Amino acid sequence: MSAGSERGAAAAPGVVPAPCASKVELRLSCRHLLDRDPLTKSDPRVVLLLQAQGQWVQVDRTEVVRSSLHPVFSKVFTLDYYFEEVQRLRFEVYDTHGPSSLSCQDDDFLGGMECTLGQIVAQKKMTRALLLKFGRHAGKSTITVIAEDISRNNGYVELSFRARKLDDKDLFSKSDPFLELYRINDDQSEQLVYRTEVVKNNLSPVWEPFKVSLSSLCSCEEARTLKKAFREDQAQWDCVNAKYKQKKRNYKNSGVVILADLKFHRVYSFLDYIMGGCQIHFTVAIDFTASNGDPRNSRSLHYINPFQPNEYLQALVAVGEICQDYDSDKRFSALGFGARIPPKYEVSHNFAINFDPEDDECEGIQGVVEAYQNCLPRVQLYGPTNVAPVISKVACMAAAEEHTGEASQYYILLILTDGVVTDMADTREAIVRASHLPMSIIIVGVGNADFTDMHVLDGDDGVLRSPRGEPALRDIVQFVPFRELKNASPAALAKCVLAEVPKQVVEFYSHKELPPRGLGTHARAAGPGSAP
Repeated sequence: MSAGSERGAAAAPGVVPAPCASKVELRLSCRHLLDRDPLTKSDPRVVLLLQAQGQWVQVDRTEVVRSSLHPVFSKVFTLDYYFEEVQRLRFEVYDTHGPSSLSCQDDDFLGGMECTLGQIVAQKKMTRALLLKFGRHAGKSTITVIAEDISRNNGYVELSFRARKLDDKDLFSKSDPFLELYRINDDQSEQLVYRTEVVKNNLSPVWEPFKVSLSSLCSCEEARTLKKAFREDQAQWDCVNAKYKQKKRNYKNSGVVILADLKFHRVYSFLDYIMGGCQIHFTVAIDFTASNGDPRNSRSLHYINPFQPNEYLQALVAVGEICQDYDSDKRFSALGFGARIPPKYEVSHNFAINFDPEDDECEGIQGVVEAYQNCLPRVQLYGPTNVAPVISKVACMAAAEEHTGEASQYYILLILTDGVVTDMADTREAIVRASHLPMSIIIVGVGNADFTDMHVLDGDDGVLRSPRGEPALRDIVQFVPFRELKNASPAALAKCVLAEVPKQVVEFYSHKELPPRGLGTHARAAGPGSAP
């Protein structure tokens, strides 16, 4: 670091950069591999493939571990991770023969395993059986994949500096000092990290506190030197003028620079929470109002075509396939609104589509699809389009979860609707209340209705407010009109719909100062304002 004196030096703002794209490292090992060699044990390696546009593309491969049926591979696979995409991976294990090459044609196939990257990071450590062709088990062979988040932007430091008895460089007044903080790179070059404001006419200045990210300060390696010095009350340094030191025999310094305060702030990522065990609880709410049209009519938005799923099913499956990787029990709540339901055929805006009022959950996304299809002939489509009741129901579950004081369950409500919301005031009120809870709301507009009001709920053009004027704590609603993505792939729909969820999860837990599970006691003891 250096201290200087300059009239009018511009202060560089202490901006903490946004987190970079998530990167995940995968480490592999196998157990009980098949032995294909008559005289020795197999020489295994693993090939990683990624599905792209329906084709399996080879990404990388491990080294060969000689003569081992229980190999632990040193090669690490590094992948970019996207919550809003289904990233299908395939691991193939081969017994290699001869020199390693790109082709596996001459190698013996020992088994393969398919999964998604989402499944791996949700479990952190995943062990699966290896399968041969036609789904046959490769004996007792298993492969274990361990994931680690290596996204390197994991926090920032708040620093406060002051100085004492600086040299006076001005003839008719005192110096106007500022301070520059540099990092030393691996090649010993210097890189400017921060320049403070100028303090006018002062030889013992106190500069404003500022924040710098750990990535810019020290490449996300912990600022150990600063921390250690601050903790041991040794965080002060002589301000040395090299020319004076050469010329003056008794020269000591040109003042002292002091680190007055150091606060370490850890910033957790979405992956930190998921890999810490946070579950994503998925609920779908389906519009059964009469404006959808008679389900028996082929022009109805609810028409079940055996050859082409309707827009409700397309949106449900596209989003649900992503979310199911982050829910360990794979059971999903499925609600309906705007219909007359048996046995009394009274209008309901919050009913279980499996007609079990005690348990509205379905087994997997396929279970939700089947419940929806079975529900259609049993209800009478009616109205109006009231969505506040389903928002409030999920909000009640999220409120119960919030009281645990842990980052253990986050709730996503997917509302599929064909029309204009008729209880707009109640819906705004419910969303503002839900913005204080571990919850996100995704609304997919089905059909060709005027969805102008939905963009108000989205809040992207300004803060959503309740009818009483209370602002939402955070933006938790994402609205997508299906017609704009009608000709796109399900993956494109899911990506558009779910893109904001990771940010919303992090925003909620950061606001509540809740660290990922497993770090709770330690992190809260340290606290964001401490110097561990």
